[in-house]
Amino acid sequence: MVGWGSEPAPRNKVARFSPRRVQHATPRALAFARASGHIAASMSATIHRIGRDADPSLDPMIALVAADMNLVNQVILDRMQSQIPLIPELAGHLIAGGGKRMRPMLTVASAKLLGYSGTRHHKLAATVEFIHTATLLHDDVVDGSDLRRGKRTANLIWGNPASVLVGDFLFSRSFELMVEDGSLKVLKILSNASAVIAEGEVNQLTAARRIDLGEERYIEIINAKTAALFAAACRIAAVVAERPEAEEAALDAYGRNLGIAFQLVDDAIDYVSDAGTMGKDAGDDFREGKMTLPVILAYARGNDADRAFWKEAVLGRRISDADFAQAIDLVRSSRAVDDTLARARHYGQRAIDSLGMFPTSAAKDAMIEAVEFAVARAY
Repeated sequence: MVGWGSEPAPRNKVARFSPRRVQHATPRALAFARASGHIAASMSATIHRIGRDADPSLDPMIALVAADMNLVNQVILDRMQSQIPLIPELAGHLIAGGGKRMRPMLTVASAKLLGYSGTRHHKLAATVEFIHTATLLHDDVVDGSDLRRGKRTANLIWGNPASVLVGDFLFSRSFELMVEDGSLKVLKILSNASAVIAEGEVNQLTAARRIDLGEERYIEIINAKTAALFAAACRIAAVVAERPEAEEAALDAYGRNLGIAFQLVDDAIDYVSDAGTMGKDAGDDFREGKMTLPVILAYARGNDADRAFWKEAVLGRRISDADFAQAIDLVRSSRAVDDTLARARHYGQRAIDSLGMFPTSAAKDAMIEAVEFAVARAY
C-alpha cells in the first residue's frame, strides 16, 4: 500500500492567478485556487515546475495521443455493440458522455514514452476504458448518484438492473480483449487491477458512515479503487513494448501516484466546487457519509462541538444545505482542504519523479504536465 507518512510535501515555487483572473473568479473558484496553491496565501507547496507561465493543460497529452486514440475509440465503439439495443445505448450514454479518457490516454502515452511502434496497445487501452466504465456504472448504482460528468446517470434513466448488467457486459468485453492480446502477463496485470478495484469499492462501502476511519485506511481505499487502474494502464505499455522490469515498475509508480493525487483532488473539490464545475452534485460525498480525507482531517482537528457535528453528519442526520455549508466552513477553517491538496501535490511529485529514468521527450513532458493538470484542475 502507498501511504502518507511523515515525509513533507515538496516546497516549490507557487503559481499565481493573474489579477484579472482573481477579479473575475467566482467565490468557490477563488477558494479552490487559494487552497490548491494558485493564489499565494498560506499554501507554500505545489508541483508546478519552476518557470511555468501558463496554467497546466491536458492539451499536450491529447495532441500526443490523438492519432492513436482515434484507433482506440474505434475499438471502443466496435466492441460496445450488441444485438441487444439497450446495451450500446446505455454504454454509449456514459462512454460518449464527455470524459477525457484519461486512463486509456495514459496507456497510449506510456507506449509513446517507450518508443513502441506496434498496435497492441490500442485494444488494451480500450480494455482499460471498458473496465473504468463498468466500475462507474456499478458505482453510480451503489451511490445512488444522479449526475455523472454533468449528465443524468444511466441508473437514473434506465434503472439500476440495466446499469449493473451493462456494466457486467463491459467487464466481459474487457476480458475478451485481454485474451485476444495473448499475453498472460497483461492478463494478470489487468485482471488483478479489476479485482483490486472491486475490493477497494467494498472496502469503501464498509467504511461508509464510520467516523473512526483513519487516514491510513482512506489511502488504502483510494489506492485500490482509483490508483490501481491508473497503474495498470501505464504498466501494460511496458509489457507490450518488452521493456525491463524496472521500467514497468517506474510506469506503475507513475500511474499509481497520479491516481492517488487525482482522487485526493476529487475529494477536496467536493467541498470547494459546485455541480457545474464538478460534473456531479456538490456535497454528494458529504450526504453519502463518505469519510474522505477532508472530513478525516477536519474531524481530527475539531473541538467537541465540531466533532459532534461530524458524527451526526456521517450518520446521515445532517444533510441539509445549511449542514453542508457548515461542513464547508469546518473543512476550510481546519485547513483540511489545504492539507488534502498538499498531499495531492506530494503524490503528484512522486509521480513525476517516477519518470526520472526516462530520457527527455515530448511524451515525458506531456505526462509530467498531465500530473500538474490533475492536481491543479478545478472542473
